[in-house]
Amino acid sequence: MTQTTKSISPNRLDKGTLIACCLAVAAAQLCITVPSPINGEIQAAFGASGSQVAWVTSAFILPTAILELNFGVLGDLFGRKRLLVLGGLILALGELLNATAQSIGMLWVGQALAGVGAAALFPSSLAVIAAATPDQKDRAKAVSTWALSISLASAAGPLSSGILATVADFRWAFVPPVVLGLVVAVACWKLVTDSKAPEGRTLDWPGQITIAVGLTALLWGIIEGGERGWSSAAIVGSLSLAAIALVGFVVAELRAASPMFNLELLKIPSFAAAAVVALAGMFGFIGTAYCVSIRLGAVMHLSALRASMPFVILQLIPLLLAPVLSRMLTRVDARWLLMGGLLPMAAGQFWIAALPITTTSLAAFIGPVLLLGVGFICVVSSLTSAAVNAVPIHMTGMASGATSLVREFGQGLGPAVISTIAMSAASAALVGKLSGADAGMEAAAGPLAVVNAGSDSARAAAQAALGHGMALGVVICGCASLLGAVVTLFLVRKNTARSEVGATGEVEVQPATA
Repeated sequence: MTQTTKSISPNRLDKGTLIACCLAVAAAQLCITVPSPINGEIQAAFGASGSQVAWVTSAFILPTAILELNFGVLGDLFGRKRLLVLGGLILALGELLNATAQSIGMLWVGQALAGVGAAALFPSSLAVIAAATPDQKDRAKAVSTWALSISLASAAGPLSSGILATVADFRWAFVPPVVLGLVVAVACWKLVTDSKAPEGRTLDWPGQITIAVGLTALLWGIIEGGERGWSSAAIVGSLSLAAIALVGFVVAELRAASPMFNLELLKIPSFAAAAVVALAGMFGFIGTAYCVSIRLGAVMHLSALRASMPFVILQLIPLLLAPVLSRMLTRVDARWLLMGGLLPMAAGQFWIAALPITTTSLAAFIGPVLLLGVGFICVVSSLTSAAVNAVPIHMTGMASGATSLVREFGQGLGPAVISTIAMSAASAALVGKLSGADAGMEAAAGPLAVVNAGSDSARAAAQAALGHGMALGVVICGCASLLGAVVTLFLVRKNTARSEVGATGEVEVQPATA
């Protein structure tokens, strides 16, 4: 056997490797949170519609969700160090495009490219740590440090973004990720001890291509359907392509010798339920974050720094509660932790929906944001545990990866669906209330354009209409969280038929990203 087909696993995790891997995952996570407080500035700078702003988030999350599993395979085949270096460079290039974007389309391209880099960094950084820590206690400590890096980056992203966009042009918010991406590439090249495990690992190209086409076409059709019309040829074609591609994915996985997703998992009710909860919970959480960002920035025109404060608080809560929850995961059934997360999330979402659109004080948002933050960390901490505990021990890796894919697609789906619903409801509320140039502006660019550039009376009407649309969107997010709670209560169960190895040993749970 040649060198390229042998596993490489270091005997211990050196400090340089751990530092580089933590920097890598922090860079990827930072890029997810940077746009949150500056959606208003993005909308104003490019005259973007609600669906176009929604693509800023979805363009990053979609490639991350689609490619993360296969980047894990590539790292096993060719070495994870190479992927870490490559991922840092691709992420830096994407963020450089964002920092120099002169159109909303260029920003989408930059976000998508950065998302590809993040898809390489997330699994490779964790795999390097896992391969270098054969001792379970050492691995637990290292993974905790890795997860702490995610929490720190989640809090730092919106804060740095808000400050830079307030004192300078919003594009400066993307400069720190450029620098961090380059630092990651250099640090990983110099410090990381490589590892790989190619035995039995192959790429499932038919499955990868069909799932990528299917999810992309589905997301595009949902985001654009509200503006183009659901009966338009482009939307019907996109949704039809999505259906064909997803059916093709099912066929490809049934025929594949080494499928990226074993469809037999869906026959396990508890695993299927956990997947539904992952989709519904993340859909509701990110959909709510999108609505808060738009209402504070694009509708009420708060500075980026003020708009960032709810997101900073939201991301600090996981950082503070993570040590407590790590102990609870070993003592409390994941089912009850899921319930204990989804219900506070729903309460926070309904609370936000009840706030008048003119409410801009941070004090008014602290209560619901605390509920959202506590609920979110409970959900993401226990979600993968609930999924892997539902399946046979030999399928835990695939179950964890599949749950991650569904969770991240839910994050991309949230802004897409909620944007379509909120903007459609706002446009419907404006029927008969605008005239002349204001009516033409709304027809061409939607209610966000009117609230920014219309006459005084039109702005007031658009503000009220958008308040109605945003409230409706957040109520739907709350209903999604409640749906997840109901599914959890009745269907999520631990698999009592797992092997003795799974019953007496601990299953490592991959931390979820915010």
